[in-house]
Amino acid sequence: MDVLQRQTFVPELVLQLNISFACRSLNVRQSNNLERLQIHNRTICSAARQKTRQPTDAKSLSSHKPVVWRFLSLEVPAERDLGKDDCSVSHVLLDAIAHLLACPIKKGPRFVYTVDLHVDKLREASLNSDDVSQRLKSKPGKLELVSDKTCVADVTTLVSSCMTNSTMKTTKNTENKISSLHAPLNSYKHPNVTVIGSGPAGLFTALVLAESGAKVTLVERGHPVEIRGHDIGQLMVRRRLQPDSNFCYGEGGAGTWSDGKLTTRIGRNSETVKSALATLVKFGAPSSILISGKPHIGTDKLIHILRKIRSHLQSLGVNMRFGLKMIDFLVRENRIVGTKVQHVEDLTCEDIFADAVILAAGHSARDIYHKLLQHGVHLSPKDFAVGFRVEHPQELVNEIQYNEWASEVQRGSGKIPVADYKVTTSISESSNDNSLHPRQSSCYSFCMCPGGQIVLTSTDPAELCINGMSFSRRSSKWANSALVMPVSHSDLEPFLAEHGPLAGVAFQKFLERKASLMGGGDLVVPVQTVPDFLENHLSRVLPSSSYRLGVKEAALHELFPDHMTRMFKQALLDFNKQIPGFIDRRALLHAVETRTSSPVRIDRDTETFECISMQGLYPIGEGAGYAGGIVSAAVDGLNAGLALAEQFGLCKVILKENYVMDKLIYY
Repeated sequence: MDVLQRQTFVPELVLQLNISFACRSLNVRQSNNLERLQIHNRTICSAARQKTRQPTDAKSLSSHKPVVWRFLSLEVPAERDLGKDDCSVSHVLLDAIAHLLACPIKKGPRFVYTVDLHVDKLREASLNSDDVSQRLKSKPGKLELVSDKTCVADVTTLVSSCMTNSTMKTTKNTENKISSLHAPLNSYKHPNVTVIGSGPAGLFTALVLAESGAKVTLVERGHPVEIRGHDIGQLMVRRRLQPDSNFCYGEGGAGTWSDGKLTTRIGRNSETVKSALATLVKFGAPSSILISGKPHIGTDKLIHILRKIRSHLQSLGVNMRFGLKMIDFLVRENRIVGTKVQHVEDLTCEDIFADAVILAAGHSARDIYHKLLQHGVHLSPKDFAVGFRVEHPQELVNEIQYNEWASEVQRGSGKIPVADYKVTTSISESSNDNSLHPRQSSCYSFCMCPGGQIVLTSTDPAELCINGMSFSRRSSKWANSALVMPVSHSDLEPFLAEHGPLAGVAFQKFLERKASLMGGGDLVVPVQTVPDFLENHLSRVLPSSSYRLGVKEAALHELFPDHMTRMFKQALLDFNKQIPGFIDRRALLHAVETRTSSPVRIDRDTETFECISMQGLYPIGEGAGYAGGIVSAAVDGLNAGLALAEQFGLCKVILKENYVMDKLIYY
């Protein structure tokens, strides 16, 4: 099932639309930004779950408060629908609404809509509201009364609403919680803040603080997107891997050249998530991401958005310093007062002093973890997953998901969206020690890229790791997805004695170096067809691959520990039951996917976002272990920026009840 959502208007009647295409018996339920299809995940319906009585239709229409009736699962025959790119409210959709109120809906290949009917608009319309009111009765899963919250504020608007007077009284609670070598944080009128990293977390923190009046210096080891794009081109054509400007490092972080997917697991209804998406729209993202079930921008469009964000930050006075690598922290009396940075071109160094340091480096900046340990900063092991990236022909995925409708996809330009999938399974396997307690684990797809390609995310030529990406049209002839499995404590035992809290990093590096050797070096990726992986055979005949630096047949069944290999095999068999045809001679496993999320967490205070073992340091985003994707990283940066701005006395946070639930654990 592939999901779109559209919002459109007709005269005197406001309708918000959510469209999904379903075919055959495949039932992969997916949700939009309001979680409209998954009622159990939707906070706006929590009152109903708590047995709160919903108002009757008569009361709802007579009330002066905005009232919205939500029609769910409105089914439209696919042959009658206008297609995924049409943004009008068609007669066939209005017929579906009428049918829901009067009679059952016919089954068959169909588009499925969610429609919001605003009662105040209904009153103003020429329709007979009294007649309609007699039919508006709550039907869970079909028709529900929801709150009317349609206004979404971008970061600029949000900060403006949070701003206070230039002076702000210090509360006893703040005085007790925040200390400084010189004065409380909220005594600074224009604090100096250094942000390390220009990924989503760093950019959103810098944006909030700059809009609040702080003096912000943003330090990024990589280059702006224009130069970074050239460096990536050199990598793809001449195999020149720049250690500080590649698929991981540079403006926008790893997400810039990683598809631009904006799906998130942290709750699409929270104000901060909606604010983050609205901010992207402000800087050039399509407005459809505000209501799309699976919002996606694409690398080609992300580049232009990042350039606009950079220009805006510079207009606010942010000092954007690219090509600077943070190599150490400046510490006085257990407080970070600045950073030591190195110019990547001439290796000269300088000190940058600050009242606060925001550490927003991504999870590939492993050198920073070692530097933190040297200064006594507490790091905690964190769950993460590793695995393969599997690639199928996109046409095969279209045929599996859409059957006779596959021809309507037309490589992203047709009526039907490019097909994707989501698979997951639980696995149980007996231990080698004949224990009565078998191993329990799971395996699942991650970062699925329809119409995409597999790219290199190594930052060291001796370590091989990969990721997936796609452009906005998703017109590639391949579909790829990570198939990953959580790493258990027993998997890390061989690395604990030597590496301590960085055992997970050591395990990642071990797999990446082994994959590099299997590929023969020179950034060549080892591969194996899915059937041959199941049978422990080398693949003598390889299907085509989207990976441009070359692939080599390898025994990937020997890459992971034996118990993980057995569980991957069991998972593949389960996936083939969920999606018949998943196991195919054209399905090619690529190794290795290791950087799904950070294997460590930098412990911080839940309210102030300050590191609990080092004052003046504020760890955020993926590298700190508090995010897993563009949206969750942006939200974490937004929340941290608001919290720090409040501590500096620059603004008063009005979304505290929302960011408390947003900021903790995403993976």
